[in-house]
Amino acid sequence: MTGSRWIASLVACLALTACGANDLVVKRQSETEAKVEHLIQSVRKDDLRANELAGQIQSQNEQAEIAAVQIKRLEDSIRELRKSQDELKARFLLLSQQTHPNKIEVINQGDPAKGKDGGPPADYVKAFGLYSANNFPEAITAFESFMKSNPQNEYTANALYWIGECHYSLSDLPKARDVFSQVAENYPNSPKAPDALLKMGYSLAAMKEKDKARTIFENLIKSYPSSPAAAKARERLTAN
Repeated sequence: MTGSRWIASLVACLALTACGANDLVVKRQSETEAKVEHLIQSVRKDDLRANELAGQIQSQNEQAEIAAVQIKRLEDSIRELRKSQDELKARFLLLSQQTHPNKIEVINQGDPAKGKDGGPPADYVKAFGLYSANNFPEAITAFESFMKSNPQNEYTANALYWIGECHYSLSDLPKARDVFSQVAENYPNSPKAPDALLKMGYSLAAMKEKDKARTIFENLIKSYPSSPAAAKARERLTAN
């Protein structure tokens, strides 16, 4: 083999070697790029999954908040129904006493702090009877006597509320306003508190203090949004 042929062969071998090396580099680069792309896709999938989980958690939290609000409304409704039921019991006892006068002594001989069958106390029933008969001055005296004898009774807030109703019925609006204010301030958890605020607003409106009445209605809606009294307050604000 002549020198020129040998050199040409050497160059060809080197060229083939270089091509093979280049192909290997390209192959490895392609494999690396494929792995990187796979990792990127995996990260994207993880991000999407994380976002989905975050959305589900947020949705569950919102549902929990909604459920809590609904439970609170149900609790308020149950308390309102229980108090309404007690008022109906009081009316029933009064009717029973009027229909069966011999039973009056049996009721009055019981513990004054407890009514028949765990219902309203007898002296509360008596006061409520006076109110139902539109005998408002005597009803005020009877309710005040009940409150004095039973300052911690569960019907004390109701008694104070009915005193306010008596003054309202007698058109003594300033006195009614003050009494309803006491119910709302001293017994905020009582089922009568929303009604007291409503009647307080009515009293102020009748006294031509419309701005103060509006403030009371707005506070009622904010404090007891699901109560029937709040619905009436909204109607009053809309009408004005």
